[in-house]
Amino acid sequence: MVMKKVLLMFDGAHFSKGAFDFVRQLNNLEHVLVTGVFLPQSIASSLWSYTDAMTGTVLVPVLPETDPAVLTACKTEFETRCQKSGIEYRVHEDAYDFALPELITESRFADLLVIGSESFYEGHEEGINEYLQEVLQKVECPVIVVPETFEFPNTTVLSYDGSASSVYAIKQFAYLFPELSRQPTLLVYAHEDDKIEFPHENNIEELAARHFQDLTMMKLEINPTKYFAAWMNNKEGAILVAGAYGRSTISQVLRKSFIKSIIGAHKIPVFIAHRS
Repeated sequence: MVMKKVLLMFDGAHFSKGAFDFVRQLNNLEHVLVTGVFLPQSIASSLWSYTDAMTGTVLVPVLPETDPAVLTACKTEFETRCQKSGIEYRVHEDAYDFALPELITESRFADLLVIGSESFYEGHEEGINEYLQEVLQKVECPVIVVPETFEFPNTTVLSYDGSASSVYAIKQFAYLFPELSRQPTLLVYAHEDDKIEFPHENNIEELAARHFQDLTMMKLEINPTKYFAAWMNNKEGAILVAGAYGRSTISQVLRKSFIKSIIGAHKIPVFIAHRS
């Protein structure tokens, strides 16, 4: 692996054992430096806002403030688990003062950000909340969103739609995870019209086959917005690679993206990378 520094982000008082376990197993493949970032719940709620479509009013959700003692306990658990697992770690002294700009700066100097708290989804029937959407769009390194219960990936699904963002994500995953790139890999293009050809099929196969040793190309004749998430969630022991969160406006990206529903189902790890 060429990945060396990982940010591990926790929100509020919730210590994500799933996210930590994912990082622990990455460290088993090759040692990495893990930096813990702990967001008090009151700060996490202020990192994102949205505009009411009817009134134009900017709404910022209000969440109860997290007890500093609880945050300290969360930090202590992180440090203890790192020590027991032989993981080199850091906790920056200003961790309790984090806001989105600081998180973006931190991500600029990291290879990967891992987010695992399912409290990001709580109370949101449509899946992920606006804060996580904002993080996915603005951070400057690839992100892995990890459910609390998961099987460490033994297969990889590369989501491909012919776009530059999907190819970029595939390359970033290969560069960061050469060990995982040796496992069975499925490169999937989904389109409900069987007359639509696999876009740039020869080009993407030439590229992907150089990085993924056990590669299978597949075209799914389904509507990806409606059915891809259900298809993907049946893939046990998989990780999904996607580049859906680009730099276009957040509403355009999320309305068209089937990745949102997959993350909202939070059954498998999802790797997301986009150009800065």
